[in-house]
Amino acid sequence: MNSVAIIDLGTNTFNLLIAEVNEDKSYSILFQTKISVKLGEGGIGKGFITPEAFKRGVDAIKEYKQIIEKYDVHKVNAIATSAIRGASNGIEFVAKIKEETSIEIQIISGDREAELIYLGVRQAVHFDDKLSLIMDIGGGSTEFIIANDKHIFWKQSFLLGAARLLEMLNPSNPITDDQIESLQNYLKTELQPLFDAVKKFPVTELVGSSGSFDSLADMISARFYTGTVLSGEKEYTFNLNDITAIHKLILKSTTAERMKMQGLIEMRVDMIVVSSILLNFIIQSFAIQKMRLSTYSLKEGVMFDSLMR
Repeated sequence: MNSVAIIDLGTNTFNLLIAEVNEDKSYSILFQTKISVKLGEGGIGKGFITPEAFKRGVDAIKEYKQIIEKYDVHKVNAIATSAIRGASNGIEFVAKIKEETSIEIQIISGDREAELIYLGVRQAVHFDDKLSLIMDIGGGSTEFIIANDKHIFWKQSFLLGAARLLEMLNPSNPITDDQIESLQNYLKTELQPLFDAVKKFPVTELVGSSGSFDSLADMISARFYTGTVLSGEKEYTFNLNDITAIHKLILKSTTAERMKMQGLIEMRVDMIVVSSILLNFIIQSFAIQKMRLSTYSLKEGVMFDSLMR
């Protein structure tokens, strides 16, 4: 069996995808899982991986190494993103993993991350020749890509990940109107390149990839519908009224109240607040009329890219 493993070392979560590669270069997923590592916790604002987060990260990769060995994987592609590329001890972290597991990790740029996210999303979501704005809210960075079914017209990675924004803002419980306004003003300044890009390449559709968007879909499903709205689907079209309703609910809620919300995993209980503000800022700023979720993102993009080489 010809199998490949992809490890996406994100700021919050380390994702593992193992797939069997077919002769026509398509692939069948054999196994996938994620571990909440919180690599950015306590140090992302200072550009440092704390000793506790460092250990959690190494332990997660050791666990993945054991799983990979069970599947007789012939090739491992491990990709590191914002938390590791921005950390003063990121190279040391990568070296420690090589020493402990023999897995080599490639630290990619934000630009490359955006490109790989597009390749992943394009496998899950049906695009045509119209332009869409793809948005991937990570823990350390958020990527925006303007693209259609064939081309990327513009892309950029911003240091606006949910863990980073949360540490910077340190919001009250619940968040105050002044804090919301402060964050929106910060976004307006930081996202100026995106505003310029949308003037040049107008969009009315937003496609959110994995992470926070998965959580929003699960929360909406639990609150407004019966069963899960995803149920094995690779894409889901949001009702924008649902997004508005869940956003208002999130803003009014305390941490304790969010802990009890169905569909919201513990790791995102606090980060969903800033993620929702960021998302709604984009919807309002660009008068978004349609919004979809892609359950595929970076790791599927890495898989596709590796098979096409």
